[in-house]
Amino acid sequence: MTQRVELAAVMDRLAVDGLITDYAVAVDDGDWPAYRGLFTSDGRADYRSAGGIEGDARHVATWLAESMRVFAMRQHLIVNRRLRFGVLNQDTGDTAQVQADYVNPMRLAEEGDGAGPGTPDFVCGGRYDFGLLRTEDGWRLREVVVREKWRRLPGRAPASVIN
Repeated sequence: MTQRVELAAVMDRLAVDGLITDYAVAVDDGDWPAYRGLFTSDGRADYRSAGGIEGDARHVATWLAESMRVFAMRQHLIVNRRLRFGVLNQDTGDTAQVQADYVNPMRLAEEGDGAGPGTPDFVCGGRYDFGLLRTEDGWRLREVVVREKWRRLPGRAPASVIN
């Protein structure tokens, strides 16, 4: 590998990492226009393993905006990112696959909740599968699949493993 190729690979890794971080921040902050902007025009998301829906990113963003209102605080911790670059139309590196584990503590909203500090009372964890595509606007999400493995509800021990 030449230094130029190695530098390009490092830059792509940083850009992909930034996109995954932007995804987590958009969901945690409830920034649904930013969430939609992270996807390709045909991008899809699948939250069915966590009790949600599957569909195009615009439809899923609308669902997330409504369903996440019950949580005054959300914080994704996305770790153990494994990245593979692929091939599209004979051009190396135009697609990428990322598998990443997550832990997601959340606090249920209470009436009059100003979303101030508080202890999380709902925590879940699992793995994300992200499919990415290099576009003229940079890397974008083509697919997000959530594979929830466990959750702890208020006042309960962690639920058994969900495949």
